[in-house]
This record gives sequence, structure tokens and C-alpha cells, in this order.
Amino acid sequence: MNYGDGLGVVTVTYSPGETLAPFVDTLAKATTRETRVILADNGSTDGVPEQVAAEREHVSFVPTGGNLGYGGGANRGVAALGPEVGWILISNPDIEFGPGSIDTLIEAAGRWPRGGMFGPLIREPNGEVYPSARLLPSVGRGIGHALFAVVWPSNPWTKAYRQEQTPVERTAEWLSGSCFLMRREAFDSVGGFDERYFMYFEDVDLGDRVGKAGWQNVYVPEAEVTHIGGHSTARSSDRMLREHHRSAYRYLADRHTGVLWAPFRFAVKAGLTLRVKLLTRG
Repeated sequence: MNYGDGLGVVTVTYSPGETLAPFVDTLAKATTRETRVILADNGSTDGVPEQVAAEREHVSFVPTGGNLGYGGGANRGVAALGPEVGWILISNPDIEFGPGSIDTLIEAAGRWPRGGMFGPLIREPNGEVYPSARLLPSVGRGIGHALFAVVWPSNPWTKAYRQEQTPVERTAEWLSGSCFLMRREAFDSVGGFDERYFMYFEDVDLGDRVGKAGWQNVYVPEAEVTHIGGHSTARSSDRMLREHHRSAYRYLADRHTGVLWAPFRFAVKAGLTLRVKLLTRG
């Protein structure tokens, strides 16, 4: 399908509370374009998404029909956009946008004609830069990162995986799903998010498939946003920790299929299960 040059913003809501209104309102300083905002709601009970949509003409409340997870909700939100929208910004609802940040991402697309996905620099609430443009997990890096990230944060496997370096515009193997821009053509070419990932690794999987489809993932640090919720507490609960490890196994198992890889899949599953038990004791 031929799309127009319009901009659509999709955020997945699940009782987002007081962060949602600033998210929507800071869009005005992030772009000079007219913007259609979709609140893909996964079953909020706080009434906030309905209220925010009712008070703003350019915002639409779109119930997804249940808690579909991040990727499933985002897919429903994108599907609600018309053909005039050729640029999609998908974001958590606890992001606040820096001045001109979305326009900067779109401008970068002119420098990267095969760029399909563009990620901004993401700051934590304390001002620290979150490493949002990374290498894909490999077997070696994955094992090293899993074993030593907590007890030895500066280990070489974690440093290589997180790609912490001076922020410069460059390609990456995947970009954080908390905030990114996509050409709608690129999103369609890979079928959007894989909805089997309820939470976590859906962005890693998407970045991998975007690259395999011939597009580039581009990190654009001149565009800046702040993640108010912060990544540091995103996995604090035992349930989220289990979900993270479940998604990690799915990602690795999907890429190591067949009988010959069966011992590897068994070992990975056993190791991740043990790690969850150790991290959730007490």
C-alpha cells in the first residue's frame, strides 16, 4: 500500500495514571506536524485514557479487547491509523519528548534511505543515558550477560551487548521499544510485532526481523526523550522477572530450531529457570 507522509503516534495504555497527559501534551513541542494519537488500551481501569482522549481532538481511545501485551496492543493501534499515515511513532505512555525530537528522527530518515526504524537518545529521570541501541543477543554474549550482569556489571559481555559508548548517529542491531519511529512500509514488511511476546524481547525480535528484511535500525541521539517511569524499576516485580526470562527463552529458541539444537534449548530453559529462582528467592 502507498502511504502518505502523515505522522501517527501509538501508545499502549494499561491504567497509565498521571504520566499519560504529559506524554500527549509534550508531543506539541516534539513536532510541527499534525499528529494523530492512538491510545491502544489493554484494559485500563483508572479511566485516564478515556479522559485524555475526550479532552483532546487529535487523540483516539482504541480498546484492544483485552490485555494483549505491548506488541499486541501496538499492532492494534497501528491498524487503527489511516493510509495518510506513513510515519509511526510507537512509545510507552511514560515518555516525555524533548523539543523537536520527533522532527529530528524524521529528518534523520532522509540521511538513511534504507532506515526502517529510528530510535532517540533516552534519558532516565536522573539524567543518565539509557543504552537503547544494542547488539542482538548471541549465545556467547547472552550467557556471559546472564551470568555476570548482576554481580559484575562491567563484564565484557554485558558491555558489548549494551553498546554503551559516546552517543553518535549510527546503525544498531535493535532499538529500545520504549520509543521509536518507523516507516510504515518497514513495519508492514515484517508484520509488526510478534504477538507471542507478551512483554520484553518484542523489541529485540522486531529489530532483528527489520534487519533481516533489508532495513536498518538507526540510533539518532540528537533526538532526545525522557523515560519518566525509568528502566531501572521496570523489572522489579517477580512476575515481570519471570516474563522477561520466558521471552528470552522464546527469542533464543526461535533462532535455534530443529533436533540438533534441542540440547541447547533444554540447557537454556533450565538455566533461565534456575536464574529466576535464584533472583526471586525471598
